[in-house]
Amino acid sequence: SRECLQDVFDLPALREVLTQLRSRAIRVVSVDTAKASPFAQSLLFNWIAAFMYEGDSPLAERRAAALSLDRDLLRDLLGAEELRELLDPGALADLELELQLLADGRRARNPDELHDVLRRVGDLLADEADLRCEGSESGSWLAELVHDRRAIMVSVGGTNRYVAAEDAARYRDALGCNVPLGLPREFTEPVPLPFESLVGRYARTHGPFVAPEVAAHFGVSLERSLGALAALEAEGRVVRGEFRPLAHGSEFCDIEVLRQLRRRSLAALRREIEPVDQQAYARFLLGWHSIPSGRQGLDGLVEALGQLQGAALVASTVEAEVLPARLRSFRAADLDELCTAGELVWIGAGGLGANDGRIRFCFVDQLPVLALGWETQPRPEDTLHDALRSFLAQNGASFWNGVRAASPEASDTELLAALWDLVWAGEVTNDSLAPLRALLNSRGTRAARSTGPARGRPRPGRLTRIGPPLGAGRWSLVAPLLQPVPSATVAAHATALQLLDRYGVVTREAVLAEGVHGGYAGVYGVLKVLEERGQTRRGYFVDGLGAAQFSLPGAVDRLRSMRDGSDLLQTLAATDPAQPYGAAIAWPDSPGRPARSAGAVVISRAGVPLVWFDRRSHHVVTFPTAADDAGWAEALAALVKDGLARSVDVRKVNGEAITPASPWAPALVAAGFTEGYKGFAIRV
Repeated sequence: SRECLQDVFDLPALREVLTQLRSRAIRVVSVDTAKASPFAQSLLFNWIAAFMYEGDSPLAERRAAALSLDRDLLRDLLGAEELRELLDPGALADLELELQLLADGRRARNPDELHDVLRRVGDLLADEADLRCEGSESGSWLAELVHDRRAIMVSVGGTNRYVAAEDAARYRDALGCNVPLGLPREFTEPVPLPFESLVGRYARTHGPFVAPEVAAHFGVSLERSLGALAALEAEGRVVRGEFRPLAHGSEFCDIEVLRQLRRRSLAALRREIEPVDQQAYARFLLGWHSIPSGRQGLDGLVEALGQLQGAALVASTVEAEVLPARLRSFRAADLDELCTAGELVWIGAGGLGANDGRIRFCFVDQLPVLALGWETQPRPEDTLHDALRSFLAQNGASFWNGVRAASPEASDTELLAALWDLVWAGEVTNDSLAPLRALLNSRGTRAARSTGPARGRPRPGRLTRIGPPLGAGRWSLVAPLLQPVPSATVAAHATALQLLDRYGVVTREAVLAEGVHGGYAGVYGVLKVLEERGQTRRGYFVDGLGAAQFSLPGAVDRLRSMRDGSDLLQTLAATDPAQPYGAAIAWPDSPGRPARSAGAVVISRAGVPLVWFDRRSHHVVTFPTAADDAGWAEALAALVKDGLARSVDVRKVNGEAITPASPWAPALVAAGFTEGYKGFAIRV
């Protein structure tokens, strides 16, 4: 940083000036100027120019930066001032209510305050005065003010209006209004520029307006209203420009009103720039993954798999929950078509018990660069494993009958167990999902082997003439698909882009939960370079998830739009990448111990989790919001009603057996559950 300062700034001269200030050889004089000094003006001009080329930064940052610019410099730079896209419509509406004394806390509560309203706002109809009064006594208050000669009634624009008595001379000289007799002399003395003073007050009590509005209000010609506005503009009291959002043409605005409007709009934008809460991030991830069911057809499946590729998904949830959540009508045949066509590859990422495991989907052209970013699985070491490796290396992709020749002396059970060991280790894959589906549907017990890594392997199930279902399809080694091996830099670049595509906003916690090789440090350097190239944005976008967060250019605006979410009830697999709790976001406080485990689902509303439910242990863990929202029970029942499960049993809640006396039982009964000998259940 010292080198940067010396290269850009004249530090020795600055040191000399500061030394002379300390010795009082020179003194500082504060001067208020209408414009910045030539030195400061050049700095501001450079800053504005830099801002102009940051066009791909998030929308809120761009608008906030533009509102903080000097208006004169901005006009010099751009040729015209365009504030329509910068000013906040909500801030404008609130300000206009306050200027017109229509906002809560600003309305009149007695005749004296109503008199002040007339002095500040100007002429009012009886109905308009009533809107600016608390209660329903405005009529009697106006009559009292007229009786006491504190207010008068005059004709303005063809209608009878009430004005403060202090304005009698202005309305008489500007508009030719008849004023009653008996007013104090000082109220009837001629005033300079009476019409300009009325138009000036109109401007002070309104937001941006056009000249015809002034002409219509005072019942004068357009030329006269334009003349008064031109005079006020020359005095610097009114500015001309394009201000009101969604309007057209040139408008006028009081200079102080515009300052207030800019300040309030800037404050609103700065609130937008503030990091969103974690629940908004959870809602954002749902929309980012087009959940619920925002895609359709084969193209939608390819797009969904493009986001998911490389993520370690629980195999049993892929076709039952993960993909159906992203597609309107998911068809397993489409997934098979991609696999058998050689465009999509599935690779094991570790077994989970006897009949499940984690798999990664990846398109063939992306496999070499993404695979280097995955955590490797333990390598099975056995003579049978080596025989299978050697056979597949020599013969290439082979059906079961060919694979069987790798070790003729081994039984089908032993050979299948060894083959699936290699699958879960990520060494062997299949061009079909049929054997994986057969494994997931298998209810066989584990093979009994006393030694070696094959212990706990699944039995082959029913044998057919072409081989067991667990051995269907063509088997091949993954290693040839990883050629040519890319450099570590290329792999880190691909991994970083994939994380951005999957999460939109990448946080340290999300990367660690993914199990990326090298952790966050492995992709942080790449993300920084992508930021320098303008492909990502770095900032503090989500509260509580660390300061070094990176996002795609359009993701930040979409994330901030999720501050107010819908009350949609959503059920996701606990391990789904679009379900951030337990990974990027910590679980809310609960009496139980939820986890991102296979077979578990999370039911949430508007990104806030209600319950966690493990279908294998029949265990429900509740979060604080579940007490006031019984929708979680309806969502559990919907698993059966929508055909996603044959039955749902709830036997424990927060670690304790559920009984009819449990506070959670009424919600289950109302959702259609019936009491059983072990808890509550609902079946097809």
